[in-house]
Amino acid sequence: MANADNALLFLFSTLFELYLWVLLLRILLQLVRADFYNPISQLIWQVTQMPVRPLQVVLPKVRRFDTAAAVLAWAVALAYVYVACWLLHQSVGFVAIAWYALLKLLVLLLNLYTLSLFVQAILSWVGPGVSNPAGSILWSMNEPLLRPVRRVIPPMSGLDLAPLVVILLLQVANRLVPLPGLLR
Repeated sequence: MANADNALLFLFSTLFELYLWVLLLRILLQLVRADFYNPISQLIWQVTQMPVRPLQVVLPKVRRFDTAAAVLAWAVALAYVYVACWLLHQSVGFVAIAWYALLKLLVLLLNLYTLSLFVQAILSWVGPGVSNPAGSILWSMNEPLLRPVRRVIPPMSGLDLAPLVVILLLQVANRLVPLPGLLR
């Protein structure tokens, strides 16, 4: 029965985390003013618009920050932590679940940025200078993180080490988040 529980937890975690990544991408792409007409932006918008739209009536944007999507992401993270604790037979109070949900969102955000930087680096090796929808979105997302590092560590001999430095810093920050291992 343990194998069935592990498989169920894996499937559950994967589905919740993918949807949370999409919600986080919606928030991030609006914050960095990514191209709204990009096909990837459109996909993210369409996947998240139905559950976010009713919340936007009550929770309007604050400048470029989509508060409705952020509240929905936190609610989905709350559900994730609650169900994960139930599947793991852990008894946790609501305050702890709320705190773990925020930490889960932070861990997912750090992992999302790490993955996006890694994919952007691979795309730059495979097709440098080639314009594609994914590259455009990744550049919009990652450039605010890379620009300050490039000021300190400029490209050397055509090699940009800024993504490596940022990935390293993101992974250190990820390990400092006090989220229990079973919820990571």
